[in-house]
Formats: sequence, structure tokens, C-alpha cells
Amino acid sequence: MDTDEVDLLVIGGGVAGLTAALVAAIEGLSVMVCEKTGQLGGTAASSAGTVWVPGSSQSQRAGLADPLEGARRYLAAEIDTDSGAELREAFLATGPRVLDYLERHSDVVFAPAARHPDYHDRHAGAAIGGRALVARPFDGRLLGADFARLRPPMRHMMVLGGLSVSKDDVAPLLRPFASWRALRHVLALLARHARDRLSHPRGTRLVMGNALIARLLHSLRQRGVDPLTGVDVRALHQEGGAVTGATLTHGGRERRVRARLGVVLACGGFGHAPDWRQRLLPQPAHTHSLMAEGNTGDGLRLAQAVGAAVDEAGHRAPAFWAPVSVRQGADGAPQRFPHFALDRAKPGLIAVDARGRRFVNEGDSYHDFVLAMQGASAVPAHLICDARFLRRYGLGLVRPGAWRLGPFVRDGYLRRAPTLAALAAQLGVDAEGLQATVARHNRFAATGVDGDFGKGTSELNRFNGDPDHGPNPCLGPIATAPFYAVSVWPGDAGMSVGLSTDADARVLRPDGQAINGLYACGADMGSIMRGRYPGPGVTLGPALVFAWRAVRHAAAAPA
Repeated sequence: MDTDEVDLLVIGGGVAGLTAALVAAIEGLSVMVCEKTGQLGGTAASSAGTVWVPGSSQSQRAGLADPLEGARRYLAAEIDTDSGAELREAFLATGPRVLDYLERHSDVVFAPAARHPDYHDRHAGAAIGGRALVARPFDGRLLGADFARLRPPMRHMMVLGGLSVSKDDVAPLLRPFASWRALRHVLALLARHARDRLSHPRGTRLVMGNALIARLLHSLRQRGVDPLTGVDVRALHQEGGAVTGATLTHGGRERRVRARLGVVLACGGFGHAPDWRQRLLPQPAHTHSLMAEGNTGDGLRLAQAVGAAVDEAGHRAPAFWAPVSVRQGADGAPQRFPHFALDRAKPGLIAVDARGRRFVNEGDSYHDFVLAMQGASAVPAHLICDARFLRRYGLGLVRPGAWRLGPFVRDGYLRRAPTLAALAAQLGVDAEGLQATVARHNRFAATGVDGDFGKGTSELNRFNGDPDHGPNPCLGPIATAPFYAVSVWPGDAGMSVGLSTDADARVLRPDGQAINGLYACGADMGSIMRGRYPGPGVTLGPALVFAWRAVRHAAAAPA
């Protein structure tokens, strides 16, 4: 058996694991990174890549002052439990330092969003901008051969056979002739993508989550760290009650790794672990995971084998949710589309249950939307719109302006009918209920006031609505035949329940005592938000912060 010795062993090659490894390298530690799958990036690589970090210097430099006291008030209003309070305070106090640290010592650089509102502006301390930051776009060509090891975004979330687009790219791509600036932007995108495809399987202009992972990987490689892929970690080692390494297999050979300062678990949670899903998720047979396929609960399994506790206390929901529509691909694999922001808040769409009735403000956050689905027993729910809406905004996998609707209709992903009653029949929805709901909604659209759910009244609603539509950017009539529908189910985009840890990400036993030498971050760590979703990036922000805190604690501990 081969034996290796390093200062720190990091298990998991997603955003938390790569951040932990990068911090270790910056601190001068020898580090080994082990990823189970063949590519790096985990769930974050195909995400929006937003991090929620209040009070950052990056936001202050952009003129978006955000005193931490406002974020404290906001979280206190959002999270009605003391469970995790110490960890939340550590997150708030440390977050700005972590972003500055990465910016000083690596290529991991973030830009704040001037307008990217917290999800519940009814609460004191909510902010419209500054707390959400995204990694700056990255040139994937700088990765060289490592570009192939970067997990790509979901194929159906890219355009033109592999062009990644950010929110800022959407409007110019949809209306390239709206201005000379929009046309210039689109022409530059297309020219770059055409050059890329001559030598790469997809575009190398990386944005959002792909840019974040690429920046982490590039920074690691510059410091001489080469993450291993295709690694199966069998078990953790203990000596005198402390975790001191692990046994793993790589390339068909078994290896024993001794970690002088400890092990960091960053395996991505249990999105694809049937036993954990059955135990913790509601209606597990009716949910779809958006998490990376390799997230099968390995971190929880390894930690429990050495006496760790799973933190289920105070979690409003065990997962972070998004409504998902599902289409069977030509290869038989399901295409899961997360309805985050592109369609639900736009004017001329409603969501209904089996009675044909609305049950939610369609423009609310994806997490709140699914909680409403579950509370109203609206699983699946149905997104209803008309021909005008579909042409202008698209619906799920159907892109705006799409003219080839036949394949979507034939395979049942998109339902189409000349009347609302006929559409209800296809969906198995009460026809009279649907017709009455649409008629009521159309009266609201005429006045601009949603008398049932207040669609268009919050900053988040308006941010994702259509600013060119009035009087309410989120309300429009459903009147132009044919009528369309797409059905959605709960989809888990991240986990709230995870391992119990302290403020330095040390894994705890059931009695609250730390297991020396064992740390957890990312989705393996119980969320500090306790199943609430205050704003964009509340999974990735803590992932960065507690990866940093874990390594800094390990580096200060005696070997």
C-alpha cells in the first residue's frame, strides 16, 4: 500500500474543497485534494456562482456601503431560532476578511452587484444591492489541459452549443438591435465563441459558477497543487480520538494518507444519496436533485463512522429548493431546468395547483415558491402562460422567440391547447377553476395590483420582472391563444441539514465536543441559515468563509 503524508487532506473538489485547499497552499501547508468524480467544481460549477457576503470592501469601493449591523438585523428577522447563532456571527465577522484575503493572494476576485436584492425586503436590514457578489469572468484558456477537468454548466443552460451566458448577457442576446451597445456586445460574444469552438468543446469565456471554480483551480495550479480526481475515500483514520488521515483508492491502487493537521470534508452533501433523501426530504419520490451527481453523502458517512453528529436542529427545511421542470433528453437522460428567475416573475404567467387555483406569488424566491408548493400540496404545480408570453420570455427549456415548439409539445414537456379548458384537460387540472383563475388574474393585470398574492410588490419581484412593462412589471394578461403550460416539481439545489460543527468548522460529536482533526464545510456542514433563504448566494458565501476558518484553525493547531 502506498503511503503519503501531508499537512492537510481535503476530500471534495467543489467550491468549499478547492477554497480550503487554496487557503492551505497560501498558508504554506502541503495539501492533497481528492475528488470522487472525473471533473472538478461540484454543484457550484453549474450554478449562478453568487456569494452572499455582507459588508465587503469590494462593495464599499463600488459605492455600496453595507454596514454589518444591517445584515445582523436582517438575519435576526429571517431566522427565528437561536440554533446556529454563533456560527452566523462568525460568518458575518469573517466574510469580508475572506474576500480580501482571496483577492490579495490569488486570482479569486469578486465583483458586487449594484442591484441584486435580498429576498425578503419586508424585514428590517434588507439590502437591494452590495451583499451579492459574483466571480469576475475568467478566460478558460488559461487553464490549459485543466479546462477539460472543469465541470461544465448544464448543457441546456448554455446556448449555441456551449456558450455560457450571464444575466447581463441575456437582454442583449434577446434584443441585439435595441442599441449599438447591445449589438457590439453580442457580436463580441459570437466572435469569441466561434474562435473557441475551433479548438475547444465549448466556449472558454467563463462566467458565474464556472468562473468561480476556474479561478480557484487556476490559483491552486499556480501554487503547485494538482487536485486528484477519480478518488474513492474508504475510511478516516483515528489516533487517540483525533482524525489523522484516510485510506483511499486512486488509479486502481490503495493509498494511505497521513494528514498531520487534519482532514476537511467538503463532499457536497447528500443530494444523490437515496437513504439520506428518504430519511430527511419530504416526498422524496417527487423531488429532483440539481446537485452534482457525485454528491452521495460521503462526507456524512465518513464522519458518522468516527462519531460525528448530524445537525437537524432548527432547520425550517432540510434542503434549499427550486422549482424544476423535467424533459427526457434524446439520450434518455432527464434534462432538469431550474426555474430560478427567467420566467416566473415575468408579466403574464401564473402557477396553479390541481384545482386550477393560484397558491403563491409566482415572483417570490425559488425556495419560497417550493415551500408554498409543499404547503399547498401543489406537487406538481403548473406554470400557465399564453402565446405572447412564450414568444417574448420563453418558458423553462423553451427559449424566448423559439419557433420550433413541436419537439417540446410531442415529448410532453410543453403543453399547448387552443383554449384554457383544453389545456386543463391535458394537465388533469379542474377546467372551471383554471378559467376562473385566469379571468381573475387578468383583472389584476389591468389594474396592476395583484389582490391575492401581491405579485410585483417586492424588490425581488420587480428585479426579475420586465421593467419595460407597466403598470406592474410582473403582471400581464393571459389572453392570446394558444395557451401553454409546463409542470414543475420540487428540486433541491443545496442542503441545509449536514454535520454539526462549531464556528471553526470543527465537526462535533453528539455531546457537543469537537472531533480533533476533522472539519466540514460547504454542503457537508449544517447550514448556518437553518433552512431559510435570505438572499442570493447564501450557500456559497458560507462555503468560502468556513473553508477559510477551518484551514486557519488547523494551521494554528499543533501537529
